[in-house]
Amino acid sequence: MILPSVIDAIGNTPLVELTRLSQQLVLDGRILAKLDYLLPGFSKKDRAAKAIIEMVRADGTLAPGQTVVELISGNMGTGLAIVCGILGHPFIAVMSAGNSVERTRMMRALGAEVVIVPQADGSKPGEVSGADLALVDEAAQRITQERNAFRADQFGHVGNPLAHATGTGPEIWDQSGGAVTAFCDFAGSGGTLAGAAEYLTPRGVNCYAVEPEGARALAGEPVSAPDHPTQGGGYAMSELAHLNETVLAGHLSVSGDAARDCARLLARTEGIFAGYSAGANLAAAIQLLRGPERGGCVAIIMCDSGLKYLSTDLWE
Repeated sequence: MILPSVIDAIGNTPLVELTRLSQQLVLDGRILAKLDYLLPGFSKKDRAAKAIIEMVRADGTLAPGQTVVELISGNMGTGLAIVCGILGHPFIAVMSAGNSVERTRMMRALGAEVVIVPQADGSKPGEVSGADLALVDEAAQRITQERNAFRADQFGHVGNPLAHATGTGPEIWDQSGGAVTAFCDFAGSGGTLAGAAEYLTPRGVNCYAVEPEGARALAGEPVSAPDHPTQGGGYAMSELAHLNETVLAGHLSVSGDAARDCARLLARTEGIFAGYSAGANLAAAIQLLRGPERGGCVAIIMCDSGLKYLSTDLWE
C-alpha cells in the first residue's frame, strides 16, 4: 500500500513481547512493548501532533498557513514539525536548554524554528525541571501573541488523549488479543496515560502512572528531588489536566539510575534502542510483575528513540 504522506504512517506500531528480558530477570508474567519509537518522528508524540493539528484544521481554529507554536521537550516538537511541514504551517518549537541537542537539530532539519529558553537558576544541563518548564511556557505564550499563532497546547488540548484513546489503547488491546492486564506510562503531559486508560480500564486493565523517585507530585507526595535525567516528563506537577478524570490503579516511582539501567537492558537484551522514558516504563513494569500484577501481562510504551540521547550519559 502506498501512503499519500508520512502523516498516514503515524500509528499501528508493533507490539513485541520481551521474552528474553523476562526470562533473564525471572519475572512471573509478561511484558509487551509498544514500539512507538518507530514512528516517523521517532516518538509516541507523533500521535498527539497529528490528532491536534487535524482537529483544529477541521474545526477552523487553525487557519490555512497559520503559524503553530508549542512548548516542547523535543518529541512533540518533532511530531509537530513533520505534520505542520506537510500541511503548510510554519512551526515554532519553544524548548528548554536542558533538553538534548539531538532533538533541536532534528526539529531544525524538519523545517521548524527552534527557540531555546535558558534554564532556571540551579537547574542542571540534561535535566528539565518544573521551573524550567514554567519559563518555557512564558516564552511560548509571548511568541504565540507576537506571531498571531495557534498554540498547540499538548497539556490541555483534547486531541492529545484522544489520539491514544482511539489509537494506542485499541491497538494494544487488539494486538495482544485482550491479554493485557495492566498498563503503565511515564507521565509527561499525561495524554498517553489518560487516553490509553480511557479505552483499557473499562476492559479490566489496571492503569498506573509512573513518576521519578522523589518527584511523585501526581501521587500527592511532597517533592524532595525534582532533578532527574528522564526528559519529557516527571515535571513534579501535582496536576495534569488530562488526568483529572482518569481512574488509576496506582502510582509508581522509578529512579534515574533504574530508568538508565533498564534502557540499556532493552538495547542489549531485546535490541530495542529507546530512550530514558522507555527505561522508566520497563522499570515500572518490573515492579508490577514483582508486586501487585504478579502473573499478569503488562503493556508499556517505548516512547522515543535512543538516538535522541547520544549526547547524554545514557549510552556512556
